[in-house]
Amino acid sequence: MKTPKRLQPLVEEGVVDAVVRQLMSGKEAMVYVVRSAGEVRCAKVYKEADKRSFRQAVDYTENRKTKNSRQARAMAKGTRFGRQAQERAWQSAEVDALYRLAAAGVRVPKPYNFHEGVLLMELVTDEEGNAAPRLNDVAFTPAQALELHGRLIGEVVRMLCAGVVHGDLSEFNVLVAADGPVIIDLPQAVDAAGNNHAPRMLVRDVDNLRRFFGSFAPGLLATDYGKEIWALYESGTLAPDVELTGQFAPDEATADLEAVMREIDDARLEEAARISRMQEA
Repeated sequence: MKTPKRLQPLVEEGVVDAVVRQLMSGKEAMVYVVRSAGEVRCAKVYKEADKRSFRQAVDYTENRKTKNSRQARAMAKGTRFGRQAQERAWQSAEVDALYRLAAAGVRVPKPYNFHEGVLLMELVTDEEGNAAPRLNDVAFTPAQALELHGRLIGEVVRMLCAGVVHGDLSEFNVLVAADGPVIIDLPQAVDAAGNNHAPRMLVRDVDNLRRFFGSFAPGLLATDYGKEIWALYESGTLAPDVELTGQFAPDEATADLEAVMREIDDARLEEAARISRMQEA
């Protein structure tokens, strides 16, 4: 196929040998199957962030570090340079998260290179060597659903032990590889210790898995792994090999009504976004 403009510099520099085909197109990026270093890999070409809501960006980018004070001031003022810097920071967040999580043993695609808004990484494949399907494209038996849910909860724990919360984990960004599930799409990943929204995002990630796999194994719908995992993290007792119960005893203290209303509003927006992704899939 004709080489996309954004991939041409990588071809000219010899980082990419050839572009095989387009794999997918989403709101965040275009993904292509490419040949590089004698292997079949994929190239994620990030789009501009004009379709991402400012409110979501603020939640995800809270306390993210910038390279220098000039960038920070420009980002705060919303200047053209600031918007460009913010977009680069958004893209590099996924690269940083992939390297960090791969080093921690989390099942994510192996990153190889990042250049001018293009992320070159491992192509995750199924048993036939084809691009692996997403969870939402596959049906499971109750036993399969229980096994995959358990494995992904383990990955969520391993991620949190590495200090990372995915922030948008669902059936749309988990691939079913030949050797098990692989978590993808991490530009919105947040630092667990540095983002005030991290507890809510972690619980939402886990609840999304519960909802999806619960449609195949209804017993999962009665579990509450998210709050249990976060409570262990806060207490400093979370470890990759921790034994979870799937149960959580809520604090009986007086509820913060304003916080509850914010949670409700967030849930409505998140459900609308999920429905939008389903319609695009």
